[in-house]
Amino acid sequence: MAVAPPVCDFGWKAVDFDLPATDGKRYRLADVAGPNGLLLMFICNHCPYVLRAMERIVRDGAELQGLGIGVAAICSNDAAAYSADSFENMVKKARDWGLSFPYLHDEDQTVARAYDAACTPDFFGFNAAGALQYRGRLDAARKDAAAPGLRRDLFEAMKQVAETGAGPEEQVPSMGCSIKWK
Repeated sequence: MAVAPPVCDFGWKAVDFDLPATDGKRYRLADVAGPNGLLLMFICNHCPYVLRAMERIVRDGAELQGLGIGVAAICSNDAAAYSADSFENMVKKARDWGLSFPYLHDEDQTVARAYDAACTPDFFGFNAAGALQYRGRLDAARKDAAAPGLRRDLFEAMKQVAETGAGPEEQVPSMGCSIKWK
């Protein structure tokens, strides 16, 4: 069932965490934040919305890192009920997708609850001060193939955040599969 998160709560402060990653390290908020901001995305291994968008997510994440935006992905789904989202499968997917950013495991779902994550993918874009500036979609393709020249909503918003510290006032919520809660 498709779920859309609420609109951006401008200025809401990023919540710290300490999570294991597919690269064998642990990361806190300060470890993943960049000098110009941070993009946290809640994704998973099996969601059709994420799978159709992963190539664009990887591209935009790498390009945003080049603009001084830290990037990290978090999987919070209940792996006992959805084995495709197990940590072992996260390690495989991170390698297969060629992620240039940490893929974190929120096994007890406390981080997803603290952020009020609603779906996969759910994007949270923060400025350098850790204030929320973007909670919108990747682009208009959703789980369809992206048309050539499609506006890159997330990338453009986070580029603006990197340059000005503020996100766009007009944002279209993301849409995806619900977080699989325990």
